[in-house]
Amino acid sequence: MVDQFKEAFREEAFELLIELEDALLRLEEEPDDPETISSVFRIMHTIKGSAAMFGFDDISLFTHEVENIMDLLRAGKLSVTKELIDMTLTSRDYIRIMLEDSSKKLNEEVNTLLAAFKAEVRKQNSDLSEVKSHDVSEVPYRSDDKHADESDPYISDELITYRIIFCPENNIFLSGTNPLLLLAELRELGEISIIAVKEEIPSLTAINPEFNYTSWEIILSTTTPEEEIRDVFIFVESSAEVRITAISDSHDESGKKIGEILVDRGIVKSEDINKILTSQKKVGEVLIENNLVTKPQLDSALEEQQQINTLMERKKTITTSGSVRVDSVKLDELVDLVGEMVTVQAHLSELASHKQDASIISISEQLERLTAELRDNSMSMRMLPIGTTFSKFKRLVRDLSADLGKGIALVTVGGETELDKTVIEKLNDPLVHLIRNSIDHGIESPEERIAAGKPAGGTITLSARHSGASVIITVADDGAGLDTVRIRRKAIDKGLILPDEDLPESELFKLIFAAGFSTSSTITKVSGRGVGMDVVRKEIETLGGMVSISSEAGKGTAIELKLPLTLAIIEGLLVQIDDEFYVFPLSVVEECVEHIQGEHENGKQNIASVRGEILPFIRLRDFFDIKGDQPEIEQLIVVNTHDHRIGFIVDEVIGDYQTVIKTLGSIYKDVEGLSGGTILGDGSIALILDVLKITQIVQKEEKLLT
Repeated sequence: MVDQFKEAFREEAFELLIELEDALLRLEEEPDDPETISSVFRIMHTIKGSAAMFGFDDISLFTHEVENIMDLLRAGKLSVTKELIDMTLTSRDYIRIMLEDSSKKLNEEVNTLLAAFKAEVRKQNSDLSEVKSHDVSEVPYRSDDKHADESDPYISDELITYRIIFCPENNIFLSGTNPLLLLAELRELGEISIIAVKEEIPSLTAINPEFNYTSWEIILSTTTPEEEIRDVFIFVESSAEVRITAISDSHDESGKKIGEILVDRGIVKSEDINKILTSQKKVGEVLIENNLVTKPQLDSALEEQQQINTLMERKKTITTSGSVRVDSVKLDELVDLVGEMVTVQAHLSELASHKQDASIISISEQLERLTAELRDNSMSMRMLPIGTTFSKFKRLVRDLSADLGKGIALVTVGGETELDKTVIEKLNDPLVHLIRNSIDHGIESPEERIAAGKPAGGTITLSARHSGASVIITVADDGAGLDTVRIRRKAIDKGLILPDEDLPESELFKLIFAAGFSTSSTITKVSGRGVGMDVVRKEIETLGGMVSISSEAGKGTAIELKLPLTLAIIEGLLVQIDDEFYVFPLSVVEECVEHIQGEHENGKQNIASVRGEILPFIRLRDFFDIKGDQPEIEQLIVVNTHDHRIGFIVDEVIGDYQTVIKTLGSIYKDVEGLSGGTILGDGSIALILDVLKITQIVQKEEKLLT
């Protein structure tokens, strides 16, 4: 159980460190924003307290020292500087290292960093006497220290539940006070339940609209000290009755019964409760029947009981902000089981259509509806907003652009766009390659930009948007654009094109994705080895996506990644060749037309005329070497890959089919042209086609495409 809580702390701490990095980068842009400063302090404080609670003493001690610096910042005794942001970001990195490997000792590095913090404090404050209590400790940091600063008031922070009775006078409005604003301020302090007491409200004819007739009973669970809660009401002390009582803390091992709460409030006597407990009825029902409490009084007491019980339950379950942490492996298992259920449901639907039994059809339709809802819900659990991944790159852009002497800002758009967690996890490396290339190659030096009439600082825009069953992610910069002359020269040198070959710009740009292709004249730690863009293309295609590129000289370059929403279940087009079944991903299919062998074909070149357009096609029967007689009328599936339209000839189109993707196993891992398999309703197997790979194989072997 201890390990379970420690692992939960690690997961939460990693998330907090992501938030910390984002907050620090925002703070660098807006150094006077008090909310961002408070956010940085709160994150440090939370990590420190939680680390101490779960035995991560090295992290707690180190974070405590950094938190003191943030407290100086919060108090206005330090200013935000680039050096201070750099050191705090380095602190964040050290905390992450210690979280990832608790055996890692960073004594020397940490002491050097703390000394740098102290030097910054001295630099900004010539008289340290007024900040001495907050200053960095003189005692050298050791990761094996087993003590914590017990005098630190935050170490002993506890979640305490308070009962607050707020009874404003009737004429409180006349002083310009709005009680609702005070309640809103209380909401920011923690978890809260608010019950409005409305018994004093008169009939409509007797109401004075300038008078207040409502009081409030409030249950607040917070780590805020009682004095700070009272400060909320400091300006209404003369025009309202305010009673604050601590009713439970995080050390309580059990909740309170409703009778105990009512006795604590002085509403009923303990002897009355004892008498009622001898009956078989619920306490609340008997109290109302005997007119010992009113319904609003009972409701308020029940709210208090619920909040106290919730506080107690937190010690038994790991929850965060209304969510439950679930191991990703279990989530993947759930999706696999849902996939099996989709297959069984398809089998039942097919059986029902053959039997023509009304009762079976009814059950099949109900199961189909429930399965669809279960599938959508389980898939939504895998969907995560891509904004978290986007925020990771702010630090990359900041640090790398500083190393290269370029002032570059990262702008993110569409961070709320959701994508399958598996896709997001595999998207990190390609995006790193693209952003590094934009910083190094795309955006000019400040001097070059000024000479070209541009702002000295460049901009990289990282955006995401939904497009049907896909997500479009774009990395765009406002740099110099791609140099077509240099690309052409390099392509000729590498034998990718002939010297006299005249390619349009769109085709020329695609050459930068060739293996080993680089237009950089020097090799640096950032780029120049010609491995980045090739890796991007391969990894995106592995995810079932496509890469396209556009550029305008002097204005910049945009690289677009088109990715499937999920890798678990896709919409497909089911086709048949002889006795074999295949599935086309529906996202690449444009249309299906009848094809009569020999009609509209151009000799033996596998080129057909479709709606007046000359279209190359691939006969899948030949590609997979399937024997048997082909039908007189075949079907031509028109697909679009990398802006190329190409046809695929099949025997028959069955129709749309929701495909649960299954891996083919190690025996078939080297089979080209297939990306997986699925089980049909009758139990037979259908193979999922890798349309892009098939096209590339045929293009290479038979030179069908240009």
